[in-house]
Amino acid sequence: MGYSSAARLCYNSFAMSSNATTDAFLVPPKTIANAKGDGPALDIGGAIHRVFLLTLDITNILEQQSLDVSIYGSADAATWGPKPLIAFPQKFYRGQHPLLLDLTALPEAKFIRAHWEVNRWGRGTETPSFEFDLAIRDVPPDILKEAAAEAKGLA
Repeated sequence: MGYSSAARLCYNSFAMSSNATTDAFLVPPKTIANAKGDGPALDIGGAIHRVFLLTLDITNILEQQSLDVSIYGSADAATWGPKPLIAFPQKFYRGQHPLLLDLTALPEAKFIRAHWEVNRWGRGTETPSFEFDLAIRDVPPDILKEAAAEAKGLA
């Protein structure tokens, strides 16, 4: 299941408050992927914080298949970069998988979207099937500072 490149999600609540932690989806809940596809564009141009926590939640799969999910950026939601901004390691099982996306050095990235590819091998049907979603949440600087201090203390 893919989305048309014309699909746009203009979600500017990232800019609502410097204290708010905003949640949105790059891939909506209960999305079923049987082939490669793209999620809708998410407008992050008004985001106060440029660091985001991505959570890939795989809720249903078949055995002997893989899911590759990557994030692409765009200045205009029409032309997407040739390389992903970040990618999750290849996934084979159910579960929640977090990944930090830091766009502080990329102010030109005003939109982001998820891209996925699926693969199946072995016995049974040749068509892969994954049910998953991809949530995004902004990470305020105070949380990052606290985590960095804690990590430094553990080193």
